[in-house]
Amino acid sequence: MQSPFQLLLDLFDEPKPAAPAPKAAAPTVPIADLEPSPGEPLEQVLAPQAFRHPDANRETRLGEVLVAYEFRRAKRKNIGFVVGPEGLVVSAPRWVPLGEVEQAIRAKSRWIVNKLEGARERQQRLEAARIEWKDGATFPFLGEPVIVVLDPRHDFREAGGVLSTDSSTLPGVARQVLRIGVAQNAQPSQIRDAVQAWLMRQARALFTERLNHYAPQLKVQWRKLTLSSAGTLWGTAHSDGSIRLNWRLVHFRLPVIDYVVAHELSHLRVMDHSPRFWETVRTVVPNYPELRGALKDEAIPAW
Repeated sequence: MQSPFQLLLDLFDEPKPAAPAPKAAAPTVPIADLEPSPGEPLEQVLAPQAFRHPDANRETRLGEVLVAYEFRRAKRKNIGFVVGPEGLVVSAPRWVPLGEVEQAIRAKSRWIVNKLEGARERQQRLEAARIEWKDGATFPFLGEPVIVVLDPRHDFREAGGVLSTDSSTLPGVARQVLRIGVAQNAQPSQIRDAVQAWLMRQARALFTERLNHYAPQLKVQWRKLTLSSAGTLWGTAHSDGSIRLNWRLVHFRLPVIDYVVAHELSHLRVMDHSPRFWETVRTVVPNYPELRGALKDEAIPAW
């Protein structure tokens, strides 16, 4: 690197005539090398991969990946990282300097990028699974597809709908059909609300049965069940015996639901996630790691 003094001298020195260089033919570059692949926007070719939290207030580059994250000061003992559907959140004690936070992010760069990529892929699967609410719409119930049939001849007031098996359309192929008493010209929101009401009834009955099944095995007693509609929280338990479960769990297979039920009941014995807690869960659900992974990876409809 030249010093400022040398640069100043260079400005006043007369340029020395250079020997004419022989003209070389310009290298031929195939046109295909200058253009993005079909269906790939030019801005994606030129710009690095990026993950941006909607409330981002800081950003960093981890290799070739730009990460804009939300940074928070919090009452905690160390620097924490949380990757969710919206992106990366970094929390740090008030006494930790920003330089140390940046070092911690770089030390965890591979983990952060892998988690962000996984969260983005999962969000894309969720969007792909979004239901178009109409006659013939399909949604998962206990891990199996159910077809919605609008049947205005019945109101199904007590049950909200009737689930049956239908093989009339495809002989030899049994399909689950949910008939709901909604007009053929009903709005998508009316169809969605009718299906949700039916699902919530099923959820309460099923969760109650599974709580009663596992509580004696864990030697605990639950007292109250509440259904929730939380975005990412599947369940909570309180020391007074209150259990809160997300009604959307009924989209999953029964073993996955059983894992969540056993998880929350186990908290009535161990109110943390210590090794003792996980050993408690294992006593009734031995393959809980596999089911826990399914709960995170399987895409259910975005409502």
